[in-house]
Order: sequence, then structure tokens, then C-alpha cells
Amino acid sequence: MKKLLFLFLISACCGQAGAQTDQQKAETLLKKMTLEEKVGQMTQVTIAVVAKGAWANQDGSLDPAALKKAVTDYKVGSILNVVGHAFLVDDWRKIITQIEDESKNTRLKIPVLYGLDGIHGQTYTLNSTLFPQNIGMAATRNPELVRSAAKVTAMELRASGVRWNFAPVLDCGRQPLWSRFPETYGEDVYIGKTMGATAVKAYEEDGLKNPTAVASCMKHYLGYSASRTGKDRTPIYLPEIEMREYYLPQFREAVKAGASSIMINSSEINGEPVHASKYLLTDVLRKELGFEGLIVTDWEDIKRLHDRHFVAATPREAVAMAVNAGIDMSMVPSDFSFYDLLIEAVKKGEVPMARIDDAVKRILVLKYKLGLFDNPYPEPAAASNFGKPSYQALALDAAHEAMTLLKNQNNILPLAKNRKILVAGPSAQSISALNGCWSYTWQGKEEQWYPADSKTILQAIMDKMGAANVITTTGKGFDNTMNYDAANLTSAAVNADIIILCLGEDAYAESPGNTRDLALPDEQTALAKAAAATGKPVILVLTEGRPRFISAIEPSMKGILMAYWSGKKTAEAIADVLFGDYNPGGRLPFSYPRSMGEIVLYDRKPTEDVREVFNDNKNSGYDPLFPFGYGLSYTTFDYGDIQLSSSALTGNAKLTVSITVKNTGNRDGKHTVELYTRDVYASITPCMQRLRAFQKIDLKAGETKTVRFTLDKNDLAFVNAKLKTVTEPGEFEVMIGDKKAKFTYR
Repeated sequence: MKKLLFLFLISACCGQAGAQTDQQKAETLLKKMTLEEKVGQMTQVTIAVVAKGAWANQDGSLDPAALKKAVTDYKVGSILNVVGHAFLVDDWRKIITQIEDESKNTRLKIPVLYGLDGIHGQTYTLNSTLFPQNIGMAATRNPELVRSAAKVTAMELRASGVRWNFAPVLDCGRQPLWSRFPETYGEDVYIGKTMGATAVKAYEEDGLKNPTAVASCMKHYLGYSASRTGKDRTPIYLPEIEMREYYLPQFREAVKAGASSIMINSSEINGEPVHASKYLLTDVLRKELGFEGLIVTDWEDIKRLHDRHFVAATPREAVAMAVNAGIDMSMVPSDFSFYDLLIEAVKKGEVPMARIDDAVKRILVLKYKLGLFDNPYPEPAAASNFGKPSYQALALDAAHEAMTLLKNQNNILPLAKNRKILVAGPSAQSISALNGCWSYTWQGKEEQWYPADSKTILQAIMDKMGAANVITTTGKGFDNTMNYDAANLTSAAVNADIIILCLGEDAYAESPGNTRDLALPDEQTALAKAAAATGKPVILVLTEGRPRFISAIEPSMKGILMAYWSGKKTAEAIADVLFGDYNPGGRLPFSYPRSMGEIVLYDRKPTEDVREVFNDNKNSGYDPLFPFGYGLSYTTFDYGDIQLSSSALTGNAKLTVSITVKNTGNRDGKHTVELYTRDVYASITPCMQRLRAFQKIDLKAGETKTVRFTLDKNDLAFVNAKLKTVTEPGEFEVMIGDKKAKFTYR
């Protein structure tokens, strides 16, 4: 017995030592490092710094002298980004190899960590697989698709030799003007934290040494999407109670899911730049959330503490301020100023060595976890994971499930394939308008870099109908003047039975996507009115990253399909839905507003639901064009009554909520069952409804299934006036579809 106990203790100790191996290795290496080597590890530069011709470079070729200066002389710990456009996978492997060859020339031979923005697929490798943007993935209500897409993204990144992905975006999309709205999972907290945590796990769960995994980077901490004006990188005014209720939970879940790194909000909250906030970076992120990974800045944001935010009187003060607040690595990114200034700040006693050691240890630990010290080069085993045919099938599945049917007057859809179709509008022959931002280039607009087999909506419709049955008034490219010729559309419609009108937004990313108006551009509205005036039925297809106002044209559209920016297979998915080869089941992940003066979110407060107009007691404050969670199908679904396992939920017990769902139509279909709750009375005014759970099911025509959800007190919690997350005793309402039930929490 004593021998068994001894063996058990030895085994346990060995297990603990194994779990701490990367930490121990990092601590050992740290003791050997000079101040300059440490600060170099905290420095991240863009590839243009080491590329031949700098920003003018187009092929990724590196300048050996510039590379030596960065890696050997300045000892930089990380390089990121691309120049010009995406590279071939073999080019990336050469780039990474050349960088790591140079790292072998350094005194301690510390490998360089390369990072890229794989936002909806491996953004910067040519012929990689692009999936729907996060807003489209949220519409699928299918976490398994998010998981599978993240797995593919990880494998294609690793095939390129890249082990750090600046994703997922966890910003909550509650400001539709914001130009990064399409990168969000929409306006709901539950969807955001569910999809976000799923993506993090998928990127990392194979183990970071495995050539199928990458380090994830949750971003942008915190509240980045809550801009007052909707413009990118502009001030945020956010009460902490709102911050904790709507913007922090996604990061809390991602930390629990094991995210290795985090990128910081480029803006300011209540006048304090987040990069300078010790409260948010250290007190909340480190101590409260327990995040132990790497904190990296966004693009040149430490510099901006001095030259844009004006909270630091000098560039060196900006560096000291950010590092003392908790920043581990600076995306400088175009020079070595951070390196020089931080060394100076340490020598002057403005930044303690303990803070430097803490930051560098986190960087080294991540490099050890990623296996970079074992082999920093692109792995042969990873190369075969690029571009598999199964990835395209998955991209089509994701695009299919994202498609959200918003209107189908008199069941005009699906269309028969023997009709004469007129295809019009700027999205009809635009690849970029189907993919959006971060698509082979930063903005995603340069169509020459998209895969040669990428299809336009026009091509996909011709594949269904045959070219002889399709007329078009469009030309290639979103901005082609042919696309906006209303007179030509009117003439061509004479020979058509149906008009498919493709409107929306061309690709944009970050600040270039800023807009002063969410209304569709005038020339698109004019085109829609001209199409309606022909008297021919018009089907509106929207390819857009955020809701653009269509209230002026919606009444005259017979059908409306929201396609989002759904990636490589957007066109095929649109055509499959329009002609009935796929039954749509997407659900809006945001409230589609009627007008700029009526942007109210689904989880509104009671006083937002009532218009206090004299002699008007209508509850019409939440009056979107299409509500959150809306989406039609080519079949119909009926709900039975809600069944509760108990009329009371007590303490830490569980409550089971059951409901039967029947497909009452004549087509098989996928259907998302969404469960909402409402706290009837609370110490903080309760929301009218909050999404607490969802399940997506397949139902054959005539089939009935019982769907069960399990709730506990945490599913009913909210942030109270003392900034504590609590569940208060009282009455609750649970809502599924048009059914309601009540229970009491004790």
C-alpha cells in the first residue's frame, strides 16, 4: 500500500512538473536575457519594416539587411501583417523560414512569433477558404459551423507557417453605424459569448504544438464597438453597469475557453484610452477575469496616447503609461521607437523591471506552448492541410445556413427555373461585395486576388437557369456605372418575368467603412424604385455587412433575402435559396431598423417599449423593419405549449424547459428554437426579453420533435447597481416563439 501511495505521489509530482514545463523554461530563459533582449521581445513590427521596398513590396520578398536589423539588432519578438495583398502558401512558408533563419543568428536564438488577421478564414493566403463574416455566422445559429470554420482557418494558417491568429472579434454589435459591425456576432450577448468561446476552443483545443492549432487573440478589449458616433476609433461613453452587462461577458467566456492572447480597444472609454487603463487591463482583465495570456496592442495605439489622445506629454511617457497599465507587446508597428523609449524609461526608473519580466515571461510562455523553440519553421505536416475540397463544402454549408429570408410575399419564392430572369444591381457581378473585409487584402475590394473559381450572383443564377434564360444590365465590379443605369433596367425588364435586384455594400474594413448615413445610397434606391415601377415582381438580395435602411423600397419588393457577406460560396448559396434547392433558416442577429431615429435593440428596457405620446398608449417603441431573430422558411413550424419541470427554481437547482416543434409544411427544413426570459420585477429595470438559449434542429415535413433546455440561476442573472452579477428572487417569464410560461425563482 505504501509503495502504491509513493508511486501515486511521484506520478502526481511529475504531472505537475509537466504542466509547468513551459513556465519553467520561460523563467530560466528570462534570467539569461539582457534588458535589450527583453524589450525586443515586447516589440512587434509589420512586415513592411523587413520587406524589400518596404510598403511598396508586392511579393513578400524580404530585405536581408532590414531583417537583420529587426531580428538581430533590435531583437523583435513578433512580426505581423502583409504588404499589398495575400501571398501564396509557399511564399508564406519561405517568408517564415527566412525570418526564423535570422532568429537563429541571435544570441539566445529566440524564435519570432508571426501573427495575421484570419477573421473569416485565412485572410492573407491566396486561395484560402473564406467563410461568412461573423455577422453571417451568427445568423446560422449553429456553433458547430463556427467550430468547423475555425478549425479550417487554423489549419490553413498553420499551413502558411503562421501560428498566431488575431481572432475572434468579440465586440458586441449594438451600434450599426460602426464600420466593424460585420466582424461582430450581432447585438446579443449570449450569441456573442457562445460563438466566441466556441471559436477560441476550436483554434486551440488540439494543443498549440499541434500543426492543426493556432493561438487565438480575442479582441478588442473592451467596449470598442460602443462608439458614440459609430466612427471607428472614436470615443466611447459607457457606464460600467452597461459595460459589464453587454461587453464584458464575451471576454469572460473566451478567457474560460482558454484564449492565449488579447488585443486592446484602440479607443477610449469615458475619456481614458484603454491602452492606458490599469483598471481595465490589470484589475479587471488580469485579476477579476484571471487572464494569464499575452496582451498586445492594436496598430500604433501606444503612440496615439501621445499624439491623438493627448494623455501622455511625450512619446516616452506614452510607452511607460501603457506598459505600466499592463500591455505586454506593442504593435508599434512601423519603426523601433517603442524599443528605444522603453529601454530609456526602464533606465530612468519609470517602468519597473518586474513589469518587464512579467510581460516577457508571458511572451516566452506562448512561444514555448506553440512549439516554436522546438521547431520555428513551417511544419511539413501542416502543408497538406491547405485547400482541401472538404473546406469548400463547409464554406457552402455555412453560407447556406447564414441566408436569412426576410420577406416572401404570396410565396413568390422559391422561383421556378423556367422563368425569364433579369439580374440587376451593383452586387450582381461583384465578388468583393460577397466577401467583405479582410479578404485577401485588408479592404477586400481588389478582386484580382480572389480565387479564379469565385462565382458572382449572376454566374450562379445562370448555372441554375441556363444563360439563355437570364438577362442582365450589370457590368463587372460594384462601382461599374452600368450597374446604376435605371433606364436600361426599365427597358430590359420588358423581356423578363422576374427581377432579381442585388443591392447592398461593397467591401470595407475599419475606418474606410465609416459612413454618415445608414440609408442605401441614392443611386441604389433609385434603381429599386425603377425596378418596382416596371410592374414585374422584384426580389431584393442584400449583400451587406450591416443593416442599410430599405424602408422606402421594402413595400414594393415581393421578396427580400439577407445574404450578409457570406464568403467564397455566397453566390451559390443565394442561387440555391432563390430557386428552392436550399430551404433557408437563417435568423437575424440584429434588429433591422426602419430609420435612423428608430434604432432600438431587442433587449430593450420597458420605457423604450412605450411611446409617451398624448392619447397614444401603443407599445410601439420597438418597431424595427424586421426584429431580432426573424427569418422565414419555405415550410412552417408550429409550437406546442411550454412545459416546465417545476413552477419554481430554487437555489442552485436546474429547471427544464420543454416544447414540441412540428414542421407543418411540405418541405424539410432547419429551424432554430430560441428561448428568451424576462425578469418581471427587479432592482434594476429589467429588459423586455433576453436570449438565454437556442437549439437548431432538422425537421422533415410533418415531423415533430421535443426540444429541451436547462436553465439555472446564472441564466437569469444581471448586473445590479453595485456592479455585482446577481439573480434576484421573484417571478420570471420564459418565451419561445409565440408561447409563454411563468416560474418563480427562490
